[in-house]
Amino acid sequence: MTVRPIVSLLSGPNLNLLGEREPEVYGTDRLDELVEAATRRGEQLGLSIEHVQSNHEGDLVDAVQSARGRTAAIIINPAAYTHSSWALHDALAAYDGHVVELHLSNPAGREPWRSTSVVAPVATATISGLGAAGYPLAVDAVASLLALDRDG
Repeated sequence: MTVRPIVSLLSGPNLNLLGEREPEVYGTDRLDELVEAATRRGEQLGLSIEHVQSNHEGDLVDAVQSARGRTAAIIINPAAYTHSSWALHDALAAYDGHVVELHLSNPAGREPWRSTSVVAPVATATISGLGAAGYPLAVDAVASLLALDRDG
């Protein structure tokens, strides 16, 4: 039996309301549908996706810390914590794998305060503005990064 590399998919505050909260900005897909799309793509690429959603900053920091030394990568949609959570920044900075920052909308094209990301400096890559398509694309990005690591 082949062991699949694990990818942590982390979802920040209010993402549990996707599908009903501001569908004109975030789309009509529910979070479970986005996670399922990422999971299916991960299976196709030989990756195992584990998902955590929390509205609490400390829970997300704990999830990042528990991924250390155990997972191959983190995909994180930090939501509002993108702009304010130095605790999340520090936890991700201490993580030893790739980090892909993910956003459904394009924060840089919205209110000025959304254009600053405290996560971006510790992320390997950022995917934003592609709506639901961003979730499987983030998994593709992780697979590409891991292949680059293997192939040198």
